[in-house]
Amino acid sequence: GEERRLIEKEHEVGSFSVSPDGGRVAFTARFENRRNQQNLAEIFLLEVASGEIRQLTENQAPEGRLEWAPDGRRLAYEAPSDGAWELRLDKLWVLDTQTGDRHMVSGAFQGNVSSFVWTPGGRAMLFGGLQGTDTNLYRLDVASGSVTQVTRVQGTLSPESFSRDRARIAYTLQDLDTPPDVWAGEADGTSGRKLTDANPWVEKDLALGRGEVVRRKSADGLEIEGILILPGEAQQGPRPLLLHIHCGPAGVFANRFSSSYHVWAGLGYAQLLPNVRGSSGYTDELLQGNTKDIGGGDFQDLMAGVDYAVARGVAHPDSLALRGWSYGGILGGWSVTQTDRFKAASLGAMVSDWTSEYGPGFNHDVRLWYIGGTPWENPEGYRRRSALTHVANVTTPTLLLHGM
Repeated sequence: GEERRLIEKEHEVGSFSVSPDGGRVAFTARFENRRNQQNLAEIFLLEVASGEIRQLTENQAPEGRLEWAPDGRRLAYEAPSDGAWELRLDKLWVLDTQTGDRHMVSGAFQGNVSSFVWTPGGRAMLFGGLQGTDTNLYRLDVASGSVTQVTRVQGTLSPESFSRDRARIAYTLQDLDTPPDVWAGEADGTSGRKLTDANPWVEKDLALGRGEVVRRKSADGLEIEGILILPGEAQQGPRPLLLHIHCGPAGVFANRFSSSYHVWAGLGYAQLLPNVRGSSGYTDELLQGNTKDIGGGDFQDLMAGVDYAVARGVAHPDSLALRGWSYGGILGGWSVTQTDRFKAASLGAMVSDWTSEYGPGFNHDVRLWYIGGTPWENPEGYRRRSALTHVANVTTPTLLLHGM
C-alpha cells in the first residue's frame, strides 16, 4: 500500500494515460494555474523506471483526454487545433510518441466529441458525438478519417464503458421526458437492453411537458435549431413564454432530461431553448458565428425564436419572459437593453461591464474571440458590447442573481 511520487516538478497535471505495458505515463501539464489559460498545457511523456520526462507538444492549443493506442506507440487526444488557440470544436488527434508526428483524424465529424476508445487492433476509435440536440455512438476509421454513425437515437446516448474487445457497450440513455437509465448492448448498434429503472415514478405519477426540436430562420437567413417545450395537458392556445438562454457562449441545449423544464411546464409556461450562433454541437462555422459580435446575431436569433413561437400560436406576445445563467445572463442582460418586449427577466452570474470583468475574470475567450483585444487596446468595443452602457433603455423588471 505504499505510494511513490513519480514527478517532483511543480506543475498542474491535467489528464493522464498509462501505456499498455505500464512503463510510461502520458500526461498534460502546465506550469501556472491562471484562469482561462488551459491552452498553456502541453503533452509530456514520463518513463516510470527512470523518471525521465520528455515534452511532446509545444503550441498554444489546449490538449486533453489522452488515450494510448493498443500498439503502445501512438497516443490519441483532443484539441481544437495544433497551433494558436482557435475557436473550434475539439478534434481527435493522433501523435506518434517516437517521432513526434501528429495529425488530426476526426476532421470529417461535425459536432462535439465526448469520451472515446481505441478498438483492439488500433485501426479505429469509438466515440460519443453530439450533433444538433442528439448524442450517438460513432466509429472513426483512423487511416482514412471516415466516420460512421453507429446508433440513431433521438436523445442522449452517453458511452460509459466498453468490453475489452470493444464488442459490447454500457451506456446511459435519456431524452427530454425520460430520466437517464443504464443500458447495455452491442457496440455495432444492433441491440440494446435497459438494465435499470431508476425513476419509474416520474413517468407514472408526474405530468410532464412535451418537447420537440424546432428550426427557423434568423434575421439574416441563418437556420437556428432549438427545443420547444409545452405543457403536457391538452389545453390549446397562447401561453406565457419562458425564453431560456444557455451558458458558454459555446453551450448547447440538448435532448436530455431536466426536471426544471417540467416544473415550468407544470406552471403553465411554454418554453423555448434556442441554440443560437456561438453554440456547440453543430459546425465550427456556427460556433464562430458570434465572434466579435456578442449581442449581435445571437440576439437576433433569440428574437427570431420568440417571433416563431408567437406566430405558431403557442406564446402570448404580451407575456414574454427570459432567463439565463453565465453567458445566458450576459445575453439576457443585453436583450433587455435592446427590446422592451419582455415583461420579466432573471439573470444569473452575468457580466454587465466587460472592462470591470476583465481584471478579476481575465476572460481569455473574450480577448481572443468575442470582443477582441484588451480594454486598453479596444475600449470602444468593450464599452459598446457592455449591457451597462445601455442600461438607461431597460424597462423590464429584472432579477439579478450572483455569487461571491
